[in-house]
Amino acid sequence: MKIIARQQYIEHIQRFIGKGMIIALTGQRRVGKSYIIRQLVSEIEADNPDANIVYINKEKTKYADIRNADDLSRYLDGKLKNDAENYLLIDEVQDIDGFENVLRSLNADEECQIVVTGSNAKMLSSELSTYLGGRYIEIHILSLSYREFLTFHGLDDSDDSLQKYLGFGGLPHLYRLGLENEDMVWEYIQNIYNTIVLKDVVQREGLRNVTLFENLMSYVSDNAGQLVSATSLSKYLKSQRVELTPLSAINYLKAASNAYIINKVPRYDIHGKRLLETNDKYYFEDLGLRNMLAGPNRTGDIEKVIENAVYLHLKNLGYKISVGTLPNGEIDFVAEKGGTSVYIQVAYLIADDKTMEREFGNLLKIHDNYPKYVISMNPMSRSQNYEGIKHLTLRQFLMSDNL
Repeated sequence: MKIIARQQYIEHIQRFIGKGMIIALTGQRRVGKSYIIRQLVSEIEADNPDANIVYINKEKTKYADIRNADDLSRYLDGKLKNDAENYLLIDEVQDIDGFENVLRSLNADEECQIVVTGSNAKMLSSELSTYLGGRYIEIHILSLSYREFLTFHGLDDSDDSLQKYLGFGGLPHLYRLGLENEDMVWEYIQNIYNTIVLKDVVQREGLRNVTLFENLMSYVSDNAGQLVSATSLSKYLKSQRVELTPLSAINYLKAASNAYIINKVPRYDIHGKRLLETNDKYYFEDLGLRNMLAGPNRTGDIEKVIENAVYLHLKNLGYKISVGTLPNGEIDFVAEKGGTSVYIQVAYLIADDKTMEREFGNLLKIHDNYPKYVISMNPMSRSQNYEGIKHLTLRQFLMSDNL
């Protein structure tokens, strides 16, 4: 099977090889973590043909008997060699109860370089951070960026290609189905969602009211990029005639975040330079999954999808992201990296002076020298800078390496 390289992740991983750190690849199911592991194996074999590589994929039945730490220890007995450079690679490691104890021992003795993948954030928030604090590095794997989407599907950068990306999202396996087979694409995305809910929400989080969970996911998909508060959740629950406290609903959203279906983005007081503790926004890890949950008959979705696409590209570029608040306004994204910030407003179209004043005006209220951008779907010929603020088309932005 052809493996299309996602070289930026391989290079990131390789920076930590041999540094005494456990490398944890995290992300939503089917975003390509297993393929990155396989690509890494090829790189290791090319650089060191004598390397001893032990690879366990918990999604394959041949490894079904490795259920807990004792099983893992027995399986590894004799497989790590004293006279070789050892690599231990485990896919979906959270499916092995107590795995952290074995990894801690191996890492302490420096017996091998360990690389694991996981599809639930609890692997980091509890198991890894508790038992391996300071001895692991997390590398978050996202669904395909727009540029990767073009490579995987053999497309040129165009308005038509952008529409396909915004509609179908970036799950890597779609290239084998073919985007022209829309019924197969949506059936596949639905099956991925069902698997995530079963394995990473119901089984791992212990949630039993699946119908309520899916209703909440539909609510979040319809409100992507909108502030979600206890009050808004309470109103929604009442409209659905559901007896559930807002706090319980927030815990359901946390379970979805742990499974990497959605990401919570906090608000940031730009003038006060502090994070705010209430009324977060949520964005999806994959646009196709968001669109599947939103359903085919939603109206006014394009602005939500564009904003979600901008969020995902900022994550791909390595930014820490928050929603900016001003005394009389909001900035869609405050992106921070390396001690500097970038401010971004997102709009569907800048069609008139009133829209321009609104989208550019909030950015002009920020009195510092960090870069400021407006991203829109305007044609390139109408993408103009305004009073030092850069105006980019969505395609230009999604094709950028840095800001």
